[in-house]
Amino acid sequence: MIDSLVVWAKDYKVDGFRFDLMGHHSRETMEAARSALDELEPGRDGVDGESIYLYGEGWNFGEVADNARFYQATQGRLNGTGIGTFNDRLRDAIHGGSPVDSSSTFQQGFGTGLGTDPNGHAVNGTAEEALKDLGHETDLVRLGLVGNLAGYEFLTSEGQMRRGDELDYRGAAAGYASQPGEVINYVDAHDNETLYDLTVLKLPRGTSMEDRVRMNTLSQAAVMYSQAVPFWHAGTELLRSKSLDRNSYNSGDWFNRIDFSGQENTFGSGLPPEADNNEKWDLMAPLLEDPELKPDAQAMSRAEGAALDLLRTRRDVGLLRLGSAELIEQKVSFPLSGPKAEPGIIVMRIDDRAGEDADSEHDGALVVFNASPQDHTQVVEELAGYEYDLAEALEQGSDKRVKSTSFDSSSGKLMIPARTACGAGGS
Repeated sequence: MIDSLVVWAKDYKVDGFRFDLMGHHSRETMEAARSALDELEPGRDGVDGESIYLYGEGWNFGEVADNARFYQATQGRLNGTGIGTFNDRLRDAIHGGSPVDSSSTFQQGFGTGLGTDPNGHAVNGTAEEALKDLGHETDLVRLGLVGNLAGYEFLTSEGQMRRGDELDYRGAAAGYASQPGEVINYVDAHDNETLYDLTVLKLPRGTSMEDRVRMNTLSQAAVMYSQAVPFWHAGTELLRSKSLDRNSYNSGDWFNRIDFSGQENTFGSGLPPEADNNEKWDLMAPLLEDPELKPDAQAMSRAEGAALDLLRTRRDVGLLRLGSAELIEQKVSFPLSGPKAEPGIIVMRIDDRAGEDADSEHDGALVVFNASPQDHTQVVEELAGYEYDLAEALEQGSDKRVKSTSFDSSSGKLMIPARTACGAGGS
């Protein structure tokens, strides 16, 4: 395997490698792969091996689980290697529920209306239970925004200062990474339902297409505005659908096709294959037949425009890519977190005046999320006297509602429009 990696890197200039079920390899093997690639030099080999990224599925399961046969290459066991693992913590906090738990089909999360726009399904509990759950899921999103670092400390929804590795994720430590490059943030991938299909299942049935597009963008923003490595599923910017198929590896082109011209969405292509979906056919059928749930070309265009704005903002605001745990711990904080935080609201401050300068263009940055259906005004007293301007990519971007985000320097008053996420550069 290592010999093959070297050949692909030297002769074919492959600049990154993804390992399926990476936890079924040992850390020792992955370190050997890393070392072999690191030895490649531009002058001699035509490639800088140290720039090649390695990442994979760091799941802990099966016959090798809990280091039964060797010390595994799983989440939290690759610290110091620079090798990335997929972050299911952020994924599940955004969606709600878990893709491996069939009882959580309608369970909401931060990006699907938990506590702020209930879908009426009992799985979300009472209003009080939903808000409490939202507080914890919001904490997991905050942690994901700082790269899911084990050592990052912030005020949680329970009112206590906790490190990332002291937060709970289904009985395990939520934070597990030593550096942000060891985490891949994502909200959908080839496995399980697409992001758009999940919003069909979890948002209230009557949610407008405009708001579905907004929640799709807000969920993607949790990836693009984070300090971790961002990962995007093909077509997610076009509201890609697989007609609710949860496991499409063998479903053929009909359920996996993408119209990159943005003219036809594939939602409603029929009931997905029986093997992995038949137990939910009865609930899928009325959804797939509903023309109000099928995005048209205009909705796909709005989604794509907003997605490109996110990409440009990440490119332009260097403080969104600090690159090290030390800089993140020095510069990143979450004003308005804690038990009194407004449901569905996240404010992330990046202060470049703390520690060494990381961005010559900005003295600071602000990232805000409003996952609720209402506009919210927040007063952030510690930001009074600072100046923040909407990122240029958003100011010139496609979404008029995002452009209405406002900040008053004299008071620290921040107005965040409903169902939006935005980034701002500051001085």
